[in-house]
Amino acid sequence: MIESEFVINVENLDKKYGAFYANKKLSFNVRRGEIFGFLGANGAGKSTAMKIITGLEVPTAGRVEVLGYDVYSQSELIKKEIGYMSQRFSLYEDLTIWENIRFFSGIYGLSRKSLKTKSEQILNDLDLWDQRNSLVSSIPLGWKQKLAFSLATIHDPQIVFLDEPTGGVDPYVRRLFWDQIYEAQAKGTTIFVTTHYMDEAEYCDRICILSEGEVVANGAPRKLIKEFKLSSIEDLFILVAKNIE
Repeated sequence: MIESEFVINVENLDKKYGAFYANKKLSFNVRRGEIFGFLGANGAGKSTAMKIITGLEVPTAGRVEVLGYDVYSQSELIKKEIGYMSQRFSLYEDLTIWENIRFFSGIYGLSRKSLKTKSEQILNDLDLWDQRNSLVSSIPLGWKQKLAFSLATIHDPQIVFLDEPTGGVDPYVRRLFWDQIYEAQAKGTTIFVTTHYMDEAEYCDRICILSEGEVVANGAPRKLIKEFKLSSIEDLFILVAKNIE
């Protein structure tokens, strides 16, 4: 595995479905250990690009490398090194908390010894030991969110991808979840997160905004606000996403 400053490199990425470009000439990179925000309205191309970066789809054209691996020929190696959490938290609600932990441990190939250590750590850290045999459907939304993040990182991935992970939860729970993200970053994990919430964009070290499949702004939030002579991330998003001059 190649050690470098950047863990994701995207150059001139195109993704076409027939004559339609879902992504067009995307170019950006993600530094090791940073929180990188991927922003854009519905249909901007965020999910398509994330599927390509995580090895779930192949680009039409361009170069994409993750941790030094090529998405065209080494997608299976990429999948072993990353974690993923969707908006629906990727949990099985008809299984217990413990069964979910065991299931995801198996998916990520943890040994029995690692499973024991990790499961105890997760249950104790989340204060869910007494509820370990409860169905996931019975626990509050905030705990589901925390559990899903813990399972997405149970194998200590170098990068974790969070696809609108805070959609539908209240501001207080969202803030608690970001505390969990910061804890992961402090341990060296790179965070790649898509979000619709402009306040969350300011929690990121850098952001990339897409519009109609193309990058329209890329950089540190405060730097971009200054560059575009605006007062907030929300103003910036409205300006560049709608291509208003």
